[in-house]
Amino acid sequence: MKYIDWLQNWLDDYVRPCVKPRTLERYEVVVRNHIRKDIGTLEIAELSPLVLQKFVTKLMSCGNCRTGEGLAPNSINSVIAVLQGSLKTACAVGVASEFAAGQIKRPRTREKTIECFSLPEQKKIESSALGSKKSKMIGVFLCLYSGLRIGELLALQWSDIDFKKGTLSVSKSCHDGKNGRVVDEPKTRSSVRTIPLPKQLLPMLKIAKKNSDSPFVVSSGGKPVSVRSYQRSFELMLKKLGIPHRGFHSLRHTFATRALECGMDVKTLSEILGHKDPSITLKRYVHSLMEHKREMMNRLGKLL
Repeated sequence: MKYIDWLQNWLDDYVRPCVKPRTLERYEVVVRNHIRKDIGTLEIAELSPLVLQKFVTKLMSCGNCRTGEGLAPNSINSVIAVLQGSLKTACAVGVASEFAAGQIKRPRTREKTIECFSLPEQKKIESSALGSKKSKMIGVFLCLYSGLRIGELLALQWSDIDFKKGTLSVSKSCHDGKNGRVVDEPKTRSSVRTIPLPKQLLPMLKIAKKNSDSPFVVSSGGKPVSVRSYQRSFELMLKKLGIPHRGFHSLRHTFATRALECGMDVKTLSEILGHKDPSITLKRYVHSLMEHKREMMNRLGKLL
């Protein structure tokens, strides 16, 4: 059997029933963009460890379909996940005589540099978001004081905000799918959480709710907003303000950084961010923690 034929069987019968639509779409993109044209036409018996490793090495040097450069380590790891998952199942059901993908060497990955906005930049963004004629920009302000991911923000409904308790409940997320906007469960169990909101934020949200014509907190013309559309709106906001481009996720990083600067402990911050473990928060924001400790020590030094 040719590998591409088995991949389709694997996706339809073993992946589709067990994963979220977004994961299935990601696997389908990997097969379509990277595997089909290169090793998809080979027979499964031809997929030796050497053939698979050469394929992965090629991706490292020129696997990016758009630029012709090497594929990013995280993208390569997604390809390897498909290779190993599909071939492990093939071996288990007797389509392959042995598991050939177990010895693939993964590329070295680096933790992404955390980018956040400075306090003056944050104030500019807040002022622009609150003063915007587009009511949907309230979401930018909300992210700065809750640490929501963009998918969580755009899936958020007014019913998820308890104004009496001053809390926000995260129970779903959304992404842009092949056929439009898709609302699904959050990425992990820890992502389902309740976030206490600053009391100063509640009056602003009450006004926004009163003027809203949609069940969604972020909407445009009464309709929910797609992820890409909202990202683009944020990019245009930064350009108008003269602030260097940073991704929307930098709002989440900015929230975390400010929280640590205000003395919030790592465990509490981890729960608010929806991380699986406080060690993830500690590793990701260790630089911010060190800066905060240095500032505290400098203040202590002034007492000497």
